[in-house]
Amino acid sequence: MRLRSIFRFSTPTRSPRRQLGTLTIGQGEGSYACASASGSRAPIIGWWSFSKVDGDASPVSTCCYLSPVAALTFLLGFGGWVTGDDVRGGPSAPAMDDGGSRIRRRVSVRKRNRFSTESVLAAPTAAELKPGDEKEEEEMVAGSRRRKTVDVQPVENIDSEEDMFGDYDSFAENSFLAQVDDLEQKYLQIPEQEEHTTDHATEDLCSESIKHSILSSNTVGDFTGLKTDEHTKNQSGHEDVSTEPEADLLYDVPSSQMLFFENLHNSSANLGDPSLKERDRSSSSHKTVNEELPINSIEEPQQIDDSSSKVRTSSDGNRRQSLKDHLKSAMAGNARAQTSVFSRTKQLKETLLSEEMNVAKKTIASSSDDLGPFYSLPSKVRDLYAQFRGIEKLYEWQHTCLTLKSVQERKNLIYSLPTSGGKTLVAEILMLQELLCRRKDALMILPYVAIVQEKIAGLSSFGIELGFFVEEYAGSKGKFPPIKRREKKSLYIATIEKGHSLVNSLIETGRIGSLGLVVVDELHMIGEGSRGATLEMTLAKILYTSKTTQIVGMSATLNNVEDLQAFLRAEYYSSRFRPVELKEYLKINDTIYEVDSKAENGMTFSRLLNYKYSDALKKLDPDHLVALVTEVIPNHSCLVFCPTKKNCENVAEMISKILSKEYLKHREKEKHELLKNLKAISGGNLCPVLKHTIPFGVAYHHSGLTSDERKLLEEAHSAGVLCLLTCTSTLAAGVNLPARRVILRAPYVAKEFLKRNQYKQMIGRAGRAGIDSVGESILIFQEKDKQQVLELISRPLENCYSHLVQEFTKGIQTLFLSLIGLKIATTLGDIYHFMSGTFFGVQQKILLKEKSLWEITVESLRYLTEKGLLQKDTVLTEKGLLQKDTVQGSEEEFQYSFRITKLGRASFKGTIDLAYCDILYRDLKKGLEGLVLESLLHLIYLTTPYDMASQCDPDWMVYFRQFSQLSPAEQNVATLVGVSENFIGKKASGQAIKKKVDKTIVNRLYLSFVLYSLLKETSVWRVSEKFNMPRGYIQNLLSGAAAFSSCVLHFCEELEEFWVYRALLVELTKKLTYCVKAELIPLMEVAGVLEGRAKQLYNAGYKSLAHLANADPEVLIRTIDHLSRRQAKQIVSSAKMLLHEKAEALQEEAEELLRLPSDFPGTMASSTEKA
Repeated sequence: MRLRSIFRFSTPTRSPRRQLGTLTIGQGEGSYACASASGSRAPIIGWWSFSKVDGDASPVSTCCYLSPVAALTFLLGFGGWVTGDDVRGGPSAPAMDDGGSRIRRRVSVRKRNRFSTESVLAAPTAAELKPGDEKEEEEMVAGSRRRKTVDVQPVENIDSEEDMFGDYDSFAENSFLAQVDDLEQKYLQIPEQEEHTTDHATEDLCSESIKHSILSSNTVGDFTGLKTDEHTKNQSGHEDVSTEPEADLLYDVPSSQMLFFENLHNSSANLGDPSLKERDRSSSSHKTVNEELPINSIEEPQQIDDSSSKVRTSSDGNRRQSLKDHLKSAMAGNARAQTSVFSRTKQLKETLLSEEMNVAKKTIASSSDDLGPFYSLPSKVRDLYAQFRGIEKLYEWQHTCLTLKSVQERKNLIYSLPTSGGKTLVAEILMLQELLCRRKDALMILPYVAIVQEKIAGLSSFGIELGFFVEEYAGSKGKFPPIKRREKKSLYIATIEKGHSLVNSLIETGRIGSLGLVVVDELHMIGEGSRGATLEMTLAKILYTSKTTQIVGMSATLNNVEDLQAFLRAEYYSSRFRPVELKEYLKINDTIYEVDSKAENGMTFSRLLNYKYSDALKKLDPDHLVALVTEVIPNHSCLVFCPTKKNCENVAEMISKILSKEYLKHREKEKHELLKNLKAISGGNLCPVLKHTIPFGVAYHHSGLTSDERKLLEEAHSAGVLCLLTCTSTLAAGVNLPARRVILRAPYVAKEFLKRNQYKQMIGRAGRAGIDSVGESILIFQEKDKQQVLELISRPLENCYSHLVQEFTKGIQTLFLSLIGLKIATTLGDIYHFMSGTFFGVQQKILLKEKSLWEITVESLRYLTEKGLLQKDTVLTEKGLLQKDTVQGSEEEFQYSFRITKLGRASFKGTIDLAYCDILYRDLKKGLEGLVLESLLHLIYLTTPYDMASQCDPDWMVYFRQFSQLSPAEQNVATLVGVSENFIGKKASGQAIKKKVDKTIVNRLYLSFVLYSLLKETSVWRVSEKFNMPRGYIQNLLSGAAAFSSCVLHFCEELEEFWVYRALLVELTKKLTYCVKAELIPLMEVAGVLEGRAKQLYNAGYKSLAHLANADPEVLIRTIDHLSRRQAKQIVSSAKMLLHEKAEALQEEAEELLRLPSDFPGTMASSTEKA
C-alpha cells in the first residue's frame, strides 16, 4: 500500500466532513502525521493512511489529540516547508531549477524508506505505561534507527501541486485562516499552563534522544509503536495495528520544522525549563482526550513553578495578536528565509547521505560482478551457447570448476583433464565474466595459427551479440600496442609469439592493468623448446608487473604440476572425466590386447582378428590396417596416425586399393562435390593421391597440404563425408577432429620413439561426444618394441622443464633485453630477483648442475653488453647492497645497472632472434648502399627468415635455371648480396669450389626466388612444381616470411637510419600475408576465409568487408559451394566484428583529434595555479 500523509482541516460542525485543505508531507512506506478537525471536536494531529488503489483516505488509527493552539503550533512548523500556490518555499524548500523562476518540488523527499507500511501510532495514557516501558521504548527506537540507515531503498518522489488550503484563498476574508481566528477566540480561555505544556511537549518531540516516553494529553506524542488504550480504541471505532518502533522524529521532519523547534527550545531555555520530574508529574495528571470528552471538560493541569508564570505573562501580549496575522507573517517569512544551518541536523543528513552512498557503491560494485544467473553472466549467454554450440547443460566437473572458491576469489588456476573433456568451455566462460562483468580485457594464448583462426571464427558471433571485440594476433596480424577502446572491451586471441609481443606493448604503455585475465591453452608447451621459453617469459612478466591479472592454464598432459603451481602461484584442479569412455588396445601380429593397469604386464588378451587375408594382401598390409578400419567405417569415423608425411600418403593409397567397391557408393554425391571444390581452390589442380582415395572416403592430412586443402578435408571428415584420415602427430595437437577409433600405425614420430604425452594426445581423439558411446584406441607395434611399449602405457607423463636457459638467444638473453628495455628491472640485483620468480628459477636446483643462477645471470648480461645491445652504468644503491648480502656476487658486479642501446631496443621491439640481430643490421645497412627497387626481389631477400634458410637444401639445377632467367636488375641483387652465377653453375654441375661462400646467404637467396615467384604467380601449385617443393612447405615459408617482414618493420622503426625501409616494408608485409590479387585482400582479412573461399565469395559478388558483414547466411549457403550453415554464420559474424573494430578505431581517432591536448598552454597554467 502506498501512503500519503495529509493535513485535513474541517469546519467545526456535526455536518459531514468538509475538507478545507490538504497538506502533502511525503510518500513512501510507513505512517505519516495528519492534522484534521472533525465535528465539534478540537483539531487533532493523527496518523492517516492513504490507499492509492481506491483513492479514499481512511484513517487507521489516531495517535493523539491536540488543543487548537497545539495543532496550529504544529502547523506553523510545517508552514514554510509545504505550502499552497501562494507560498512557494521555506527554510528547507527544495533548490530552484537553473532558471530560478519557480520551485518545481515543494515537498521534501526523504531518501530512505520507512519500515512500517500499515501501522499507525497512538500515544498511551499515563496509566497504560509501565515502569519498564520507557527503557524498552528507547531500545526499540534505537534499533529502528539502525535498520533505517542500513536498508536503504528507493523512494517514489511526490511533486504535488495541491494547495494546502484547497479552494480557499489563503489570505481572503472568508478563508480558512479567518475561521481559525474565530477558533482562537473561542479557546482563549484555555489556561496558559496547557499552552506551556504544549510547548514543552513539542520540544520533547524533536529532542535528539527520546528521554521521555510518557507525554501529556496535549503532547504531539513520541512516534513509537505503542498500543492505544482499550478505551480509546473502543470509543474511536478504529482498529489499532501494532507496529515496529519508528526512529525519532529528527530523521523525518524537514529543516524548517527543525528551525521552529530549535527556536522553541532556545526560548524555553532562556525562560527556564521545568525539571524532568515536574514535567512527568504534570504530564501524568492529564487524562487522554477522546471523542466523548468535550473540550471544556479537559482538566486544568497542576500549577507550575514561577518560571511557568513568566511564560504566561509573556504570552498574554502574543495571544492578543491575531493568529491570522501571526500565521500569515510566519508563512511568508518562511518563504523568504534562507535555510538556517544547524550543526546537528546537517550532521545527521550528511551521515545518512554518506551511508546511502556507501550502500549504493556496494550495490553497484556487487551488481557489476553478477549480471545474471549463468555463472554471474546474463541468461543470454546460456541461450547463445545453446544456439551456436548446441550446449544445453554443462558437465558436472565444469560446474564444480567454475564455482571453486579460488575461481570466485580470482586466484590463478591450473586445471587438467583428458582430451575432449570440455576444458575450453570453462575458459570461455571465465573470459566472458572478465569482459562483461568486470569490464576488463582478456587474452587467450593458443599454440598454432590455425587454432587461433578457428577460435576467432567461433567467438566472433558471441562478441557481436554481447558487445565485445575479438582481435586476432597471429602471423603478421595484430596492432602493437592494441587500440585502446572507449567502451567495449577486447578479447585478444594470439599465438605464443604474438601474445608475448602484446604483453610487452601493454607493459610499455602502462596498460597491463587493463588485462584482467590471461588463458593459456596447452600449458605443457612451456617445456617445449624456444616456444616454451617465450611462453614462460610472457607469464613471468605478467606475474611481476600486474597484481590484478588472473592467469588460467589448462592442459590434458601435465605431470609436475607442483612446479607450475609454484611458478604461477596457482591453485590446481583436475578430473579424469571423459564424455565418452575410452578403451585402449595394443596389437601384435593378429592378436589384440586390452590395456589393463591391474594386470601383471599391463595388458590382457582381448581377441583375435578374423579378417581373411590373401598372401598378396598380407604383403600390401602386413599390419592388418584394413581389417581394423573396416570394423568401423564407413558408418563411423577413424583416424590412423603415421610416423611420417610420406607414410600418410602411402597408407591412404594402400587402404583405398584394398577396400571393396561398395565403399564408393557411400555419400557418393558429396564426395564428388568435395573433389570439385578441391580442384577449384587449387586453380584446377588436384593431388593424384587424393583423387584416388577420396571416392572411397579416405584422405591423408599433414603439413604438406595447403591451408585451403586441409580445411576442406577437416570439414568433410567432421560431416562424415570422409570416414578415414591418415595423419601425422600434428593433428593431435591441432584442430579438434575426434573419431570413433584411433589407430597408431607405429610407436614412432619420425624416427623418435613415442612419448607418453604424445601418446595421450593421440588416443585422446577417440570418442565423439554426443555421437559415440565409446572410443577405442589401438597401438600397433612389433615384437622388438614390446618392452618399450609396455613402459609407455604404464609410466607417468613426462615432466615439463624450463627451456629459458637452454634456448640461449631466444630465451634468457631475449628476456634480459626486454626487462631492461621495458624498465621492469635495470640493475643486476633486480634482474636476479626477477629470474628467481621464473619457471626456471623454481626448477634451478634440478636444471643447474655446474653454474649457479647468479653466474648465468652475470654471463648473459656480459654477453649482451659485448654485443652492443646493452650499456653498463655504475650505480650502487642501498637496495643493491642489501641484495648483495644474499647472493654470491662481488661488490663490483653489484655496482652495475644497465640501459638498452638503440640496436638493443630495435631488436627487442622487433622480437628478432638475438643470434641474427647483428647480421640483420649489417644486411639492412649494406642494402642502403644500393637498394634495388625495380623489383621486389631485394626487399624479399631482406625479409626471408634466417632460421628457415639454415634448414634449406637447394636443388642446384633448379637454382641455376631460375638464376639464368633473372633480369639484369634482379641479377644485380644477387651480386650485391654476394652470390654469383658462376658459383651456382659449378654447384649445379657438381664441380669443386675453392672459394668459400657463406651458405646462409646462398640458401637465403634461393628461398627469396621461391617467394618472388609466388608473389608474381600467386599459385602455390605452379611454384611447387617449379621448385620441386611440397606446396605445404611453400605456404609455411610464405607465412614465415610475412611474420619476419613484420618484425623487420618494427626493427627499422626504432632506427632512424633505416627510415627508407618503413613505407616499403608495410606494403611488402601485406603482400606476403595474403599473397593474392589485391581485390581479394579485404575478404581474406576475415577469419576463416582463405584464398579459395575468397575467390568464391568475390565471384559471387561479395567484394568487400561490408558486403560480407551484411550478408544473409542462408543466401551464402545457396550461393557458395560446399559451405555449411555454421561456416556461413561464422564468416558473417567475423566480418561484422572486423567492421565494428575498424569503425570504433576511426571514431576514437576522430575524438582524439578533437580532444583538447593535455599540454595545452591555458590548461597547464590553470593546473599550476590550482597546485
